[in-house]
Formats: sequence, C-alpha cells, structure tokens
Amino acid sequence: MDRRTFLAGTGAVLLAAPLAAEAQPAGKIYRIGMIAISTPSPAFARLWDAFSNELRKLGYVEGKNILVERRYSEGQAERYPQLAAEMVNLKVDLIMVVTTPAALAAKDATSTIPILFVTAIDPVGSGLAASLARPGGNVTGLATLSPELSTKRLELIKELIPRAARVAVLWNAGNPANAVVRPEIEQAAHRLELALHSYEVQRPDDLPTTFAAISRWRPDALLVPSDALMFQRREHLAQLALQARLPAIFEPKELALAGGLMAYGPNYAELFRRAAFYVDRLLKGTNPADLPFEQPTKFDLVINLKTAKALGLTIPPSLLARADQLI
Repeated sequence: MDRRTFLAGTGAVLLAAPLAAEAQPAGKIYRIGMIAISTPSPAFARLWDAFSNELRKLGYVEGKNILVERRYSEGQAERYPQLAAEMVNLKVDLIMVVTTPAALAAKDATSTIPILFVTAIDPVGSGLAASLARPGGNVTGLATLSPELSTKRLELIKELIPRAARVAVLWNAGNPANAVVRPEIEQAAHRLELALHSYEVQRPDDLPTTFAAISRWRPDALLVPSDALMFQRREHLAQLALQARLPAIFEPKELALAGGLMAYGPNYAELFRRAAFYVDRLLKGTNPADLPFEQPTKFDLVINLKTAKALGLTIPPSLLARADQLI
C-alpha cells in the first residue's frame, strides 16, 4: 500500500477556516495556560512559532491582547495534576496541552475551562472525548491518528528491511494513550509475521538502561510510537539507536532531523498552525463539546540518508521515491 492510498483511506476531517479574522474586543486580554513536558527546545520553539504566527493573522499578539502562562513537568508525569490546578487557580481562559497525561489532569481539574489538545494520540480511547465529531466535554483539538499510523510504520520497516523478523517497540509507560496504540501494532505485526518485544521507560534517565536491554534481544528494527517524552529526548534517542546499530522509525519528522533513520506521521508544524484556529474559536465562545477533533491532512515521510549510511543500509528506490524529505 503506497502513501497516497493510505492517506485516502484515513477519512480525515477538515474544519473550514475563517475567511478573515474578526476584530477582538477593545482592551480585552486573554490568558492561555500552556502545560508541556519540558522547557522548549529549538524544535518545539519552531512549532510554537508556527502557532504564534497563525495567531497573529487572527488578531492575537502575545504580550498585547494575549498572555501565555507556561508550566512544565520536566518529564515527571506526576506533576501534571498540580500544574493543572495552578491553571485553574489562575483563571485562564483556555488550557493548551501537548500530551495525554496533561490533558487528563486538566480534565480532572476543571469541567468548565476549555482544554485544547494539540497532538492527541487517541482522544476517544483515552476518555477525553465521546467521539471525534462531538467531543461532548470541555476537551477538543487535533488528533494525530497515531494508532493507525503505527501500523503503517511497521509496513515501512518491512519494506526497508524485507528480512526483518524481530521489532522492538519503545513506550513511555506514563502515557495511558499508548494502551490504545498497542493492539493496533500487535495486530499489524501478526499480519506481517513480525515478532514484537515491548520495552518501557518511566523517565528520560531510563533510556540508556532500556536500550541495553533492547540490544540484548537483538531486534532487526526499533519502532518508537509518538509521545511527548520521546519528542523531548529525540537527539538522545537517535544517538542511542545509532550506537546500538538499530534502524529506528519514529512519528514526527523532527526525530529524523535529529538523527533518527526514518519518520512517518503528521506534519506537527501544521497541527500547531491549525491549533490557532481552535484558540480563536474557543476564546470567542464556541463550546468545545461541539467543536470536532480534527484529523491531520498533511503527512511527512522523512528519511535520514546519513544515518542509513552509518547503519550500512541501502534505502529501496520505492521509499526514496515516496519520501517528502531526504536528509
């Protein structure tokens, strides 16, 4: 199945964008609470710039008519309830999150403040929404199709390494959304006749020890499902995979840019740009219960040729032809 066929079957939903920004109430200053996993890296800063630039087109300028309260868990998922409570006490107009544990903590902390989830792995399966079309609560945003795309990544591994028989999967144990992704990957692995072995990390410091365990199993490739913790540690992940001589495939292209072999998934900059539309709608009073979770429409297949050379791999012409970016 090629990339275009796969995309045609996703049934992506696109909400109509406003034709022009509406004027903001004179003197009104909105306050957004943003909860993330760590202090922004250059890669995250680029995503935030895409969001901020789109906000400006809609009439919102940080420091002028919009203020952003930022809080970071620094990789400690147990801190999210405290950070969410802080946002409620600050009486923010909207809470913006980028990981499922933060979204669940925010939902537990308030049923009235709108919550915008920019990179939702599976909002329905995680209990954040009744359905994508009608979330039904105070959480809405953008879904990443991670369960479906994870199976596509296994197919890409098989295309890249036809002899592959064993694939290690690296999970963030602190992200409950992964429980929805696992069955999809297991079913795809059975269909592709691949043996899977799952490995979990609780904190970033677990990565070296976990990679040592992965190496002992001697897999043919490594699959890393989408997760904010993995995004945060992308350079370290890419380095560890290369040291272990493991062909690794990720979701966001930023992990391939950081040295990972290959990435396939939604364009995260586009998700953040689209998030500005949601901010505008929610601040203007749209009920998040009625604002559908939008699915991505732009996907990236990125291959790091430098990493492939270091691993002694030859990329098949079929993959090279479909790649959106070669590094």
